[in-house]
Amino acid sequence: MLELVEEYIIKFTDIVCGWPLFTLLIGGGIFLFIYSRALPLRKLGMAVSSLKMKKKGEGQVSSFQALMNTISSTVGMGNIAGVAIALCVGGPGAIFWMWVSALLGMATKFFEGTLAIMYKGKDDKGVAQGGPMFVLTEGLGKKMRPLAVMFAFCALFSGLPVMQANQLSESLYSVILEPLGVPESRWVFLVIGLMIGGIVSLVIFGGIKRITQVSSRIVPLMVGFYFLMVLGIMIAYYDRLPAVFESIIEGAFCWKAGFGAFTAVALTGARRAMFVNEAGVGTAGMMHGASMNAEPVREGLVAMLGPAIDSGLVCTLSAIPMIMAGLYNTDSIKGLTIALNSYDTLIPFAGRYLLEFVVVIFAFSTMFSYSYYGTMCTSYLWGTRHAQKYRYFYVATIVIASVITLDVAVSVMDLAFALMAFPNMIAVFALSPKVMKEARRFFKMNRQTLATMKNDE
Repeated sequence: MLELVEEYIIKFTDIVCGWPLFTLLIGGGIFLFIYSRALPLRKLGMAVSSLKMKKKGEGQVSSFQALMNTISSTVGMGNIAGVAIALCVGGPGAIFWMWVSALLGMATKFFEGTLAIMYKGKDDKGVAQGGPMFVLTEGLGKKMRPLAVMFAFCALFSGLPVMQANQLSESLYSVILEPLGVPESRWVFLVIGLMIGGIVSLVIFGGIKRITQVSSRIVPLMVGFYFLMVLGIMIAYYDRLPAVFESIIEGAFCWKAGFGAFTAVALTGARRAMFVNEAGVGTAGMMHGASMNAEPVREGLVAMLGPAIDSGLVCTLSAIPMIMAGLYNTDSIKGLTIALNSYDTLIPFAGRYLLEFVVVIFAFSTMFSYSYYGTMCTSYLWGTRHAQKYRYFYVATIVIASVITLDVAVSVMDLAFALMAFPNMIAVFALSPKVMKEARRFFKMNRQTLATMKNDE
């Protein structure tokens, strides 16, 4: 009976996380991109300059810290293992459609970030908070509270670090302990899990301020380190670069293989990017809602940089070495293994360890940030006095996930992740006219300010 229930859960998750979620997020991204008149392309420069807040309001972190924390939650193993899986399934052409999805995700996150500041709420201690829960109730009325509760409840499960902890413990064992002759056992993985849980505890029990302090430091450093590592590979194998980008473009428009093949490649790339940048899911709104930025549109511009960095830059950095190595043409879709083997090929003796270092930091950064989302949703549902209990539960989950395989649990979390998107996108679609009205006012005011400055000069 239990096996039958597990089978139905997995099948139902596969259905919801397939075409329904794809249509909602990618279709929604296309609509918002067009509705905003290609704002991610027109206002990219202003988005970068918006990292510095002009007017401070209620909140707990800066816009830069909010962005770094958002990126730390999305830049994880999916940016490495997920890219490898995309290459296995869809070939190099899938990377082009990841770029397209990143662009669409930028439009969605602009609306999410703007709404997070426009419709803030307060917790039971009177602290200003933001996110889809408050956008639904403050922006659309108390009648939307059931959807707000649904979002918060689903976020409790979707943010659990089961996959990150499980994959991290496996990679640490295979890269470090297995070559040393340490036999594989649950006791070994228990020790690894306790170590991971201990490190995560040092950060998350300090609350959002400690999480953002850590994230704002390690994310730029690690993305920079990853960039330099890949840049070194590109210089060493510069003769392969033209073929890499040629294969991406040719693979993206594989008309010779037929429309079906083209569709499969496009869907593969788009879906990978969708799960990586989380545009439309609502997690970014919770973090940007904690920003002290008093200008909604400016925060929206900052928020839209997230997909450009995680699905655009970081995923591209992951793809280039793997395409160069050419090891993705395999029946196995163990993404992390393919990535490690690719780096071994390109950087003999050291490649595997350099990539493992990146994987470890990315995994930890994701676990730091997701703890905040769960804590915030716990506070929304049951009050801030219960937030600490969720942190204990979160750390316990890390230890458990390091020891055992949780296929059904992962499916449940994927389902919760998908179900978060539906109430969030309802709010985004319904309030998009108000966002654009606020955007027109903001951009007009900005133009007038610039004109005044020029006249003064």
